[in-house]
Amino acid sequence: MHSRFLTGSTISDQSGRQSGRIISIGECMVELAPRADGTYTMGFAGDTLNTAWYLRRALPAAWSVDYMTCIGTDAVSDRMLAFLGDAGIGTTHIARLPDRTVGLYLIELAHAERSFLYWRGQSAARLLARDPARLAQALTGADVAYLSGITLAILEDDRPTLLTSLTELRARGGMVVFDPNLRSRLWPNATIMCDAIMQAATQADIALPSHEDEAAAFGDASPEATARRYQQAGVPLVVVKNGPGSIITLANGTLAHHDVAPVQTVVDTTAAGDSFNAGFLAAHLTGNPLTQSVAAGAAIAARVISSHGALIAQH
Repeated sequence: MHSRFLTGSTISDQSGRQSGRIISIGECMVELAPRADGTYTMGFAGDTLNTAWYLRRALPAAWSVDYMTCIGTDAVSDRMLAFLGDAGIGTTHIARLPDRTVGLYLIELAHAERSFLYWRGQSAARLLARDPARLAQALTGADVAYLSGITLAILEDDRPTLLTSLTELRARGGMVVFDPNLRSRLWPNATIMCDAIMQAATQADIALPSHEDEAAAFGDASPEATARRYQQAGVPLVVVKNGPGSIITLANGTLAHHDVAPVQTVVDTTAAGDSFNAGFLAAHLTGNPLTQSVAAGAAIAARVISSHGALIAQH
């Protein structure tokens, strides 16, 4: 088995590769996004899907990007599957369940800051880790697995199954990338949420937290404190997003601050973090230094928050 960890700006043996396979694990939902005229546009989005969508556009064609979830067998699920396929995202590991459908969320904006209303009680994605054999098959041959705190939140009793599969992936030399993406309303209470997030962090090679959310949940006094908490949990590379502030990287004990250019007009912050993750990972996985990888992520996020909705055609 080759070593996963290296020194300097390259953290993983996956970095600098010309090709590979990424599988993003989570929930794709129907998105109702507000328009300037007060109506709503229907689309498909979700944190791990947003990142997969932007990864597909940022990575070389030799890389494959797959999505793993569960959907229904109804017409809207058909449309979602077609949307993913048209975007160049692999759908082989999307299971179809006849007694479930997909979740829906509506975005509300107040001065470019978004809030969400969700309808996801019977979402098929809640069962994505129910079948250990199917999960193991999806991860076989993957170089990178990407998941979020939302992925963990919706699974309920199946979280241990997913974490076991990630442990096995890492034992085969694969990499796990984790965005905690803390959403307290999805969890029974803050203690369960924080415990589950930090348990998942022990399986991560890269963590991509957002300081504002982490400060609210864990009481971190600074982005540096957030970075150190995840590194103390065993994460070799931590990248802390901080809104318009400097982005922090902590790579095997080396802390760095990365200033980002201000965005002149912020229209909608939906998918800001998801798109940053994609830009950063695409650059990092293909061998760029951390400074360039952070800049790549910030550039995509800047374009995304200058437009409405999670997924924008040009980035």
